[in-house]
Amino acid sequence: MARKILLVEHHDEPRDDLASMFLPKLGFTLEYFRPFAGQSLPDVEEDTAGIIITGGAANVDEMDQYPHLRDEARWIEHCLEKDIPALGLCLGAQLLAHVLGGPVAPHDQGAQEFGLYPIKAVDQQTSFVPEDFFAVQFHSRGFEVPKDAERLAAGDIFPNQAFRYGDNVLGTQFHPECTLAILRRWQALDAAPWEAPGVQAREEQDRLAACHLNNVRHWFERLLGDFFASRTDNAH
Repeated sequence: MARKILLVEHHDEPRDDLASMFLPKLGFTLEYFRPFAGQSLPDVEEDTAGIIITGGAANVDEMDQYPHLRDEARWIEHCLEKDIPALGLCLGAQLLAHVLGGPVAPHDQGAQEFGLYPIKAVDQQTSFVPEDFFAVQFHSRGFEVPKDAERLAAGDIFPNQAFRYGDNVLGTQFHPECTLAILRRWQALDAAPWEAPGVQAREEQDRLAACHLNNVRHWFERLLGDFFASRTDNAH
């Protein structure tokens, strides 16, 4: 049974995100790869149940500055050709969109998202996210939904917040894996864009985190089970 998930990282940070904490509880073995530090991405084998491409400060439109993103894009393309389930978070979703032909670019008015923002399901019948759903965001670029992909969720500043392509590709612009500890680290960064248009004040971020992070955790754990565990079980 395919029980290994490969996580592609973009920073040297503690592995305390919700995916890293929850997927082992579902019986998966996690393997981490850091192309930004010169580590090569692996050949995808039959025991690979899926890949997760995480977020990061580098941007898809800066591949000349960050050539490892070009390598990642080629690797992702190979994974998709093999129908490996692929989940992209923030930069990861932008890389998935890029590979599938969806443009990635800054907001046309220079806005950024840093804080917790409302995410709304595009189709109220399938309800990709529940009502009153606020999730952590930290990005200055957004993706266009690729051709033949389904737009799943919308936001006010960056309108495209999640998409699905076929059964095996899912990307979220927001960060459902983010815990309060991670948010605190991001708030303490010298690069935190406090003065950028669209960014929430620290007090507002803290208030919304207290109200919504627990709901996002429950939602994301269900999503991980649906996207990786149930699919793997059904395939074997």
